[in-house]
Amino acid sequence: MKIALDAMGGDVAPETPVAGAVRAAREYPHLEIVLVGQQQAVEEVLASYPQRPSNISIVHAAETIGMDEPPVSSIRKKRDSSINVGVNLLKDRKVDAFVSAGNTGAVVSASTLLVGLLPGAERPGIAIMLPGVKGDTLLIDVGANIDPKPMHLFQYALMGETYARHVLGRNNPTVGLLNVGEEEGKGTGFIRETYGMLERAGLNFVGNVEGRDLFSGEYDVIVCDGFAGNVALKTAESLASAISQVLKRSLAMSPITRLGAWLSHDAFKALRQEIDYAERGGAPLLGVNGICIIAHGASTAKAIKNAIRVGYESANHGVNQHILASIQKHAIMQ
Repeated sequence: MKIALDAMGGDVAPETPVAGAVRAAREYPHLEIVLVGQQQAVEEVLASYPQRPSNISIVHAAETIGMDEPPVSSIRKKRDSSINVGVNLLKDRKVDAFVSAGNTGAVVSASTLLVGLLPGAERPGIAIMLPGVKGDTLLIDVGANIDPKPMHLFQYALMGETYARHVLGRNNPTVGLLNVGEEEGKGTGFIRETYGMLERAGLNFVGNVEGRDLFSGEYDVIVCDGFAGNVALKTAESLASAISQVLKRSLAMSPITRLGAWLSHDAFKALRQEIDYAERGGAPLLGVNGICIIAHGASTAKAIKNAIRVGYESANHGVNQHILASIQKHAIMQ
């Protein structure tokens, strides 16, 4: 299986993507990893590794789309960008998945315009794994579609449920709808209409859930619009960083608190690992006619390695075929 990686995507590129690719190539020797980017720059980074894995190759892309560039115009003007070249490899079925920590909007636009959507899918959705008290929860959408219609959220539920079932191995996954209250009549007309569609769908729909439920681990899938999902995601990232800084400051206040911190070192290490986004790698862009994984711009080499793993798992489990079957089944039922 071949996985293409945007070598020019992310805050520290190509160094971090290449480092992640090397880790993945060594840990998953059955994978072929294709680095897409400016060949000379990528070769220079690879040369710093004493033993270059034989399952890494390079496809040249002369241009790079910056993190702050407008997505649609950039993919049209920079046809030889690493994002365009990588997505075209996916389109031509020369690779089984494409992974990028670059400009999210550009990756979504390129995937939608070049690869296209699965037949029957109306909008793509970014699905991300959130750590929870009782287990991880899949949240969809977190930014691909900020002004959706009820049908879009309905399809996000189908996509998320399918991913949870076939990739995460959840049996009969629960699906909740993010709202301002648990009662059925809560929320806007848009949300209430979505609620009715999900209630009739035959999914394991548990009704409305609130923001406090995002990290409870009580639900397998939570569905929301891209605006609310992105705000929730960025708020969670900011809160996690703030708690970490406050905790470090508090633990350094006195010799006794420093001793307590030393004694609790293993517990803190386990906590960091449990909530570390690098463990989860990247977020699948569900609904497009190919496996596309979006990684955080600040991804570490570990996060890139795990994003490659997520791409492999999605392709290996044939998630798009299952999503297509679910969309077609429910289209008949509508």
